[in-house]
Amino acid sequence: MVKPSAPDSKSKHAPDSHAALLLAWYDRARRVLPWRALPHEVADPYRVWLSEVMLQQTTVQAVKPYFETFLRLFPTVESLAAAPTEQVMSAWAGLGYYSRARNLHACAKQVATLYQGQFPQDYNSLKALPGIGDYTASAIMAIAFDQRAVVVDGNVERVIARLFRIEEPLPLSKPAIKHHAGQLTPHQRSGDYAQAMMDLGATLCTPRSPSCFLCPVRAHCAATKQGDEATFPRKLPKKTRQTRYGAAFLCHRADGAVLLRTRPDKGLLGGMSEIPTTEWHADASDPSQDVEQAPLALNWKQVLPPVQHVFTHFPLVLRVYVARAPLDTQAPEGMRFTPRHALSNEALPNVMVKALTLGLDSL
Repeated sequence: MVKPSAPDSKSKHAPDSHAALLLAWYDRARRVLPWRALPHEVADPYRVWLSEVMLQQTTVQAVKPYFETFLRLFPTVESLAAAPTEQVMSAWAGLGYYSRARNLHACAKQVATLYQGQFPQDYNSLKALPGIGDYTASAIMAIAFDQRAVVVDGNVERVIARLFRIEEPLPLSKPAIKHHAGQLTPHQRSGDYAQAMMDLGATLCTPRSPSCFLCPVRAHCAATKQGDEATFPRKLPKKTRQTRYGAAFLCHRADGAVLLRTRPDKGLLGGMSEIPTTEWHADASDPSQDVEQAPLALNWKQVLPPVQHVFTHFPLVLRVYVARAPLDTQAPEGMRFTPRHALSNEALPNVMVKALTLGLDSL
């Protein structure tokens, strides 16, 4: 393994110089985001926490409308804690990684009951709350309470890997990146510094074609000096993800209601609504056997093409079948008929929205 290079010089003042340059740039170029306090405003811990949970594995542009919806529905942590689970999951539907929504709700309940609606201002208490790990606790400490904390998200990883030209690939290099990030993190303006590093990675130090000529700390960047900044951070080869297959059954009753059920709380898409499906297997199986697993004995017809959806760990091919049911049809145990006008209130993940749209359009 090649030893990482220093960011600029061995001067003990290099970290202070880095922070000063970065903060000066941030004061000029900071992004305006709906969860971010404006200059001289006091950050709202609820908004900071909510945004950080939503932003995990998701882009800023994708999160903005969800964040605004949550604030409208649940303006305080107490209102979120008091909300029905179904309403929270419905508001989250489409954002993905649904365990985050369940942990979000559980965390709000604990903050409301254990801390009277005020987020604790120490790292260990924050990390003990549901869904809050090292990164989120550090982000809240820095951004919400302006206490020194080392905040490292994907953008910061990329910046640090280039500044120090870290040859070890991710995720193996995470401890080294955290160490170097800690060396650079200042004791003053910790929240601004954390957000400045995020903004730098999101706007200039981008994954492809970084704008090094605009970077406020380019003189400190070892990768820029070598001219190979775009090759960092190094990454291990991606594992091949095996496609899974399944069938989904859209039962449309004569009154327009659609047959749905709720997935188990634990596991993929836990607690979300879905039209009934078979198990999803790596074996493509024989489609002629799909109808044998349908929830009701009806005249099922396959709709083409199948729905294709990509989860984090595997792609899914979902064959969709539709059938009309008489008005007096009763839902099987554990299922329910939802009026078509009420489907927007259901916590339907994107893959189920695709299947529903395909099926309903074919009727």
